[in-house]
Amino acid sequence: MTATDTRTALPGYTAGTWTIDPVHSEVGFTVRHMMVSKVRGRFTSFSGEVGTGANPLDSSVTAEIALDSIVTGQEQRDAHIRSADFFDVEKHPTMTYRSTGVRPHGDGYVVDGQLTLKGVTKDVPLALELNGFGPDAYGGTRAGFTATAEINRRDFGVNWNAAIEGGGVVVSDKVTIQLEIEAVLKA
Repeated sequence: MTATDTRTALPGYTAGTWTIDPVHSEVGFTVRHMMVSKVRGRFTSFSGEVGTGANPLDSSVTAEIALDSIVTGQEQRDAHIRSADFFDVEKHPTMTYRSTGVRPHGDGYVVDGQLTLKGVTKDVPLALELNGFGPDAYGGTRAGFTATAEINRRDFGVNWNAAIEGGGVVVSDKVTIQLEIEAVLKA
């Protein structure tokens, strides 16, 4: 299926500039903990814009995430992640993402872009699914997107870890990013 086929098969596809609605969106992650389970977390403060092109391949996204807004369900862990051992939010308060291109991939797309965390910028492709476009209850238009990626936290200088007796480490290097984004079309 070509990009044009996907767009025309998606009812309500609308080109324009969209503001991410943080109330109806989630920026989350999953990381293996103690080699036996996964810890999930999310950020509660973020913003961004999505530009959908007449051709979906001409679309773009920018986003900024406040790193001090991390929530994992355990305040002591959250404070540790905010510290210099992990995010060092005093020196690096935000993480940003800026797309550099969009390409078709299977039934969806890949958004190529650059993630900046702790002053380090790396290419991070996002697997993207367009969930839908349509009217909202307030006379506006909304769009929904799901995106996922995997990163190695050490690539961004997030290196803290501790060995576990018997082998293994407290925190895996691989982090899975999950985005559920709802955006509102600008007038």
